[in-house]
Amino acid sequence: MHFTSEQRLDDGVLAREFTLGEIPGTLWTPASAPSAPVPLILMAHNNGLPRREPRLVARARHTAASGYAVATIDAAGCGDRPRSAADEQARADLRRAMRAGEPVDEIFESFIGPLVDEAVPEWRTTLDALLGLPGIGGPVGYSGWTALGIRLAVAEPRIQAAGFFAGGYVPRAQREEARQVTIPLLFLLQWDDEGNPRQRALDLFDAFGTKEKTLHANLGGHTGTPWFEVEDGVRFFDRHLR
Repeated sequence: MHFTSEQRLDDGVLAREFTLGEIPGTLWTPASAPSAPVPLILMAHNNGLPRREPRLVARARHTAASGYAVATIDAAGCGDRPRSAADEQARADLRRAMRAGEPVDEIFESFIGPLVDEAVPEWRTTLDALLGLPGIGGPVGYSGWTALGIRLAVAEPRIQAAGFFAGGYVPRAQREEARQVTIPLLFLLQWDDEGNPRQRALDLFDAFGTKEKTLHANLGGHTGTPWFEVEDGVRFFDRHLR
């Protein structure tokens, strides 16, 4: 892991850009160095949107200011990483279908499924590197992109609690894997999310295998998640990671 930039933000949080092989990422850490290593939150935006997306950055900064190390990376073909011809075609097909009001599930399935398959090993490699840094220790939590989070929660025993956002497409394989998720879970649903059928999200919540799961549903569209849910998310991690 090589750090390429460092910036002390106005809230005191330290933001550092890094590369790990071909993987670019960002690490936020609390303003003051605590006496013991801080817990780590892996934070991913829905369906692999860029790590510099303002909503993700705001969540990450707030969480870091609350005493956590927070890290995110760009998935293959997203953010700073080059897109393949297949990536570009899938996105073009998706935009065309959405404009025409056509069904988009199969396009999402062909695009998001492989993205999850490729992203999980990269996140686990990143986790190895982050836990080797001074000042960062366990336990580890996950926040954000549901499809990726389901696979990570099943594959990665170091993740001990997760917060999922119901707004991204979840491939059929991850809907089946949801039954194997047994860690504490906070699931956020926007009741009027124009791109995520409500019943599908409710069915997914029902499928999670954990005995400790909480559903928070708020009125509004895809990007309307209230800020207090970010604050509640920190309290959720406080309960399970501290």
